[in-house]
Amino acid sequence: MARKPKRDLTVEEQLARGPLDLPFTMLVLMLLGIGLIMMFSASYASAYYENGDPMVYIKRQAILGALGVAAMYVVSKINYQTFRWMAMPALVGSVILLLLVFTPLGVSHNGARRWLRVGVEFQPSELAKIAVILFFAARLCKRDTEKRKRYTNRTLTGRTLNRLEYIGFLELVPYAAILGVIGILMLKQPHMSGTILVMAGGAAVLFAAGIHLGWFIGGGLFAGLGLWIIIASTDYMTARINLWLDPWADAQGSGYQTIQSLLAMGSGGLLGRGLGNSMQKLLYIPEPENDFVFPIVVEELGFVGGAVVLILFALLILRGYWLALHARDKFGALTIVGIITLLATQVFLNIGVVTNLIPNTGISLPFFSYGGTALMIQLAEMGMVLSISRQIPAPRNE
Repeated sequence: MARKPKRDLTVEEQLARGPLDLPFTMLVLMLLGIGLIMMFSASYASAYYENGDPMVYIKRQAILGALGVAAMYVVSKINYQTFRWMAMPALVGSVILLLLVFTPLGVSHNGARRWLRVGVEFQPSELAKIAVILFFAARLCKRDTEKRKRYTNRTLTGRTLNRLEYIGFLELVPYAAILGVIGILMLKQPHMSGTILVMAGGAAVLFAAGIHLGWFIGGGLFAGLGLWIIIASTDYMTARINLWLDPWADAQGSGYQTIQSLLAMGSGGLLGRGLGNSMQKLLYIPEPENDFVFPIVVEELGFVGGAVVLILFALLILRGYWLALHARDKFGALTIVGIITLLATQVFLNIGVVTNLIPNTGISLPFFSYGGTALMIQLAEMGMVLSISRQIPAPRNE
């Protein structure tokens, strides 16, 4: 029997089979490997004390980390143009999941209702972050080819709408509405750090798409005023601001974790106590495997080790933006900008909190903090960046 001739690959299929960006891939894997080692070291004592098994946290994190790497590879093989049509369903789905948090399916931890339990427990806000980025990128990539809307100048309403269209206000209304709805749902959980990340990712895509800088200045002032009102009228946020200003005022209470974090980093010195030799992880820092894993890194590996971790994050972020600059089309570029800005903001906020540079926002450190579903989503996002990197045009030989 004659063999059926192979079908020729389309141009899109050929482009999607390009090579992975090796520097970006290696940086992700290096950070993941270091993160797993340090999370294991940080969680050893608390896991043994709470569960009688010092391996309980690292087992789950390692398994989900391996699944996350597999997901990253699978996502990287997908033609990233597929993400365009996924944008709207992902956004609608994330809003529905955020609403479900307030139903009996929602789960509360430490006074915050941010989790859903449907077989597994996860935070819908993790999905909302990437959904906003994909939707904004899919819409804004067409911005340069769309014509401005025209209204009749015969009426006051028409002239007003034409003026608002000219200054770009009408263009921003749907994006502001989406950020407003998601922000309100997340603030009611309450989840201030997640709200900040969603806003940062959305704003990054808007900025990269060419929205006038004046709108960001005005939006920043408006957001700052709104944040101040929320802080002033919310006991939860007011307490966090007071804790940030003077953690020693309640050294054995609300300021305890921050103080122990600073002591851990201060005791690490230049080269650290040595891997596994942290004293603060011995039930001094509460839940050191979560948001406060970086102080354990600095205590055990010293200033040099902490600096190396931050340099690796900086290289990953810079490489991501380089990929955005060289992406095949605007949709790919905007998607990478949103994902990398999300990562950069999360790293900055976590390091800022543990060093008491900014108030405690309850935000994790990517690739390091315990949380398997969040880790898988982060690695899948890296897979999206790698998918876009596969189609970067090869440099021409002059």
